[in-house]
Amino acid sequence: MLKRMVSTLDAGVLISNRGEIMGLSARKKNILQAVVTDYIKSAQPVGSRTIARRYKIGLSPATIRNEMADLEESGYLVQPHTSAGRIPSQKGYRYYVDELMETSDLTEEEKAEIKRAFQYKRLQEVEEIILHTSRLLSLLTNYTSLILGPQLKKSAFKKLQIMPLDNQRALLVVVTDTGFVKNNVINLPQSLSVSELNRIVSYLNRRLEGLTIEQITSKLISELRRDLYYHVKFLEETFTLLEDSLAEDERRVFLGGTTNILNQPEFGDIAKVKALLSLFEQHSLLATLLARPVAGVEGVVIKIGKENVLEEVQDCSLVLASYSLGKEVMGTVGILGPTRMNYARTVAVVQQVVDQLGKL
Repeated sequence: MLKRMVSTLDAGVLISNRGEIMGLSARKKNILQAVVTDYIKSAQPVGSRTIARRYKIGLSPATIRNEMADLEESGYLVQPHTSAGRIPSQKGYRYYVDELMETSDLTEEEKAEIKRAFQYKRLQEVEEIILHTSRLLSLLTNYTSLILGPQLKKSAFKKLQIMPLDNQRALLVVVTDTGFVKNNVINLPQSLSVSELNRIVSYLNRRLEGLTIEQITSKLISELRRDLYYHVKFLEETFTLLEDSLAEDERRVFLGGTTNILNQPEFGDIAKVKALLSLFEQHSLLATLLARPVAGVEGVVIKIGKENVLEEVQDCSLVLASYSLGKEVMGTVGILGPTRMNYARTVAVVQQVVDQLGKL
C-alpha cells in the first residue's frame, strides 16, 4: 500500500512533520518534494532560486543548492545539463511516492461526474463497460489507460437463451455473471415446437448454472450431447459455442487515449514513440504488464521506470489497481504516463473509478 506523509504543499507553503527516514533529513525531504512537485507541473529542470522563491522552506538559495547537490550525489536528483537545474531520478520519484506524496482527493463535482458516467442504462455487457471505463480514465487523467478485461474462464455461466427470429432461425445467446455475452444465429428444425425448445433450454440452464467456464469441460459437453441425443444436430451449434468459450483468449486489454502519452514533452524521441505505438498493438505483452501488479499487495500500486518489466515502458510510470466481482479479482485497471506523472491525482482517479466499476 502507498505510505502517506502528513504534510502540506499548498499556496507555496511546504511543511514536513516527519523526522529522519532512510538517511534523509527533514530539510532534504522538503527540497526533494519541492523539486518533484515543481517538475511535475513545469517539465523544466528546477533550480535553487525557484525553490527559494516558490516554497517557503526558510532556506537561502545557496543552502538549497548545497542540499540539492547532496541529493544528486545520493541518486535522488539528476542534472540533465551542467548549467541546468535538477530533475528527479527514478529513485527520487520512488521516495516521493512512498514517503512524501500527499493524499489527493477529487472534487465533489469530479466524483459526481464519475458516478454519472457509470449510470448509463446501455452499459450492460462487459465490453461496453470496460471500453467506457478506459475512455473515462484517459479523459480524466490525460494519460493512456489500459484495462485488463475479466478472465472468461473464471466467469460463471449465468444463462443460455435461444430466441426465435423467424420460423427458420433463432439467436443463441450465452451470458456469464461478469457480463460476457457470446451469441450466434442458428437454424431451427421445422419439427421443433416452441414448448420443446423451451424445455431444452431449461434443461441446459439447470445443468450449467453456477459453473465457471473452465468447469464446463469437454467431458460435460459430451454428457449433454448424450442426454439430448435426439436433438444433437440442432444443438451442435450450441455446443460449439460453449467449446469456443473454452478456447477463448483468456485476457483482453482495452486501451483509451493511446496518443495522450505522446503529447508529453518527454516523448519527442521518434524511436520511443514508435516502440510505444508498437507495444499498444501487442495485447499479449500488455496483458503481462497488467496481470500481476504486485503479489499480495492490495489497493493502488505504482511502478516507476525500470520497475516495469517491458523495456518499451521503462521511461514511463504505471498506476495499477485491481477490480473485483464480490471477492473475486477479475482484472486490472492501469494508467500509463511519463515518470513526471501527477501521481497523487492519478491515484485518486484510479481508486474512484475502480470503486464505481466494482459496484457496477
